[in-house]
Amino acid sequence: MSKRAYFGTDGIRGQANQHPMTAEVALRVGLAAGKLFRSQDDRRHLVVIGKDTRLSGYMIEPALVAGFASVGMDVRLFGPLPTPAVAMMTRSMRADLGVMISASHNDFADNGIKLFGPDGYKLSDAQELKIEALMDEGLQEGLAPPRGLGRVKRIDDAQARYVEIVKATFPRQLSLAGLRIVIDCANGAAYKVAPVTLYELGAEVIPLGVDPDGTNINHECGSTHPEAMAKLVREYRADIGIALDGDADRLVICDENGQVVDGDQIMAIIAAAYAKAGKLKAGGVVATVMSNLGLERFLGEQGLTLERTSVGDRYVMARMREGGFNLGGEQSGHLILSDFSTTGDGLIAALQVLAVMIETGQPMSALARQFEPVPQLLENVRFGGGKPLEAKTVKEAIADGEAQLNGAGRIVVRASGTEPLIRIMAEGDDPALVRKVVKSIVSAVKAV
Repeated sequence: MSKRAYFGTDGIRGQANQHPMTAEVALRVGLAAGKLFRSQDDRRHLVVIGKDTRLSGYMIEPALVAGFASVGMDVRLFGPLPTPAVAMMTRSMRADLGVMISASHNDFADNGIKLFGPDGYKLSDAQELKIEALMDEGLQEGLAPPRGLGRVKRIDDAQARYVEIVKATFPRQLSLAGLRIVIDCANGAAYKVAPVTLYELGAEVIPLGVDPDGTNINHECGSTHPEAMAKLVREYRADIGIALDGDADRLVICDENGQVVDGDQIMAIIAAAYAKAGKLKAGGVVATVMSNLGLERFLGEQGLTLERTSVGDRYVMARMREGGFNLGGEQSGHLILSDFSTTGDGLIAALQVLAVMIETGQPMSALARQFEPVPQLLENVRFGGGKPLEAKTVKEAIADGEAQLNGAGRIVVRASGTEPLIRIMAEGDDPALVRKVVKSIVSAVKAV
């Protein structure tokens, strides 16, 4: 595959007002993506744009709009809205393209641009490469004539539409009445829609992270800082805590005691409930190489499979589509429920867990340990250059570690996609052996 100049593993991302997250690059994205998705017929073409609450959204959004309008695409602006909502609206409004302006769980200083095709799925690598090629062309190429410029409108009911879509994913015969729920919206894209959804389904809602000021997104709140949610759960004696990230495509849950529940346990809760109700498709779940071996064993005991992919929700989604799965996700809390959404949706995933709580009559603490996690150790080693993973000594250390674990564990060694780090993860039933194996591989990498 050709080297990508702008797009990373999840759209274009970087620090605001520095390359590639500048107004000029955003303008080029609008021009290029607009040209690619504007077919040859003479109908009006439509792009929809959502964003989170970052200050830099006010710079990126108008630049994108100028690019799209100048190549003749009509634009509809949603304002602050979760990433999964933008994916849904792209499809339901029959748009040619959807855009989300967000850097997800990153600090406010970063921002990003994610693109969705007319089917609501993230663009393929091939489409992103075509956009990159068009971005580097002259800015005067392919502009619309004065009468053919795009028209721009703000959509005022986008949030209300999303709330109704999400409520419809919750079993109709159930209600959240009697449940006290802490919802931490990370001062991000779901700060309006998440509390409203839970309230309208009957819950008593204690909101947190719902006062965005442009610079406080993900700051000491949200899924990257679950301790804020856990503290409030204990204070208010809530039944459950739900923390979303800045663009609400992932979640972390805590039980009534403030104990955090990771994405693997949440997948296990939903998978078991779906399997019991005959709703789990393709006989299993898709997760990444980082998911705990305990999850794989838990599913195996129930006659279900765990298919593993590379790290990244786009790879999980690709395998789900290929194999017809309807549940997949990452340990980090990216959960994809393809019956309802084309990408991770923290709020919809939380509602599935709430439905299990109500139907079983069990508190969250009883559901939280679906399986005993296998001891897992992850270490990151920074390296100066070269390709340490191709070194003979490193390969030998990994092979030796696998031989020692002897089928009662796993080793995953990979280069980070975003920084010069080698991530070394091992898991197994014997924690002392896991530590020894990781230490040996770390030493081999450092010695290269």
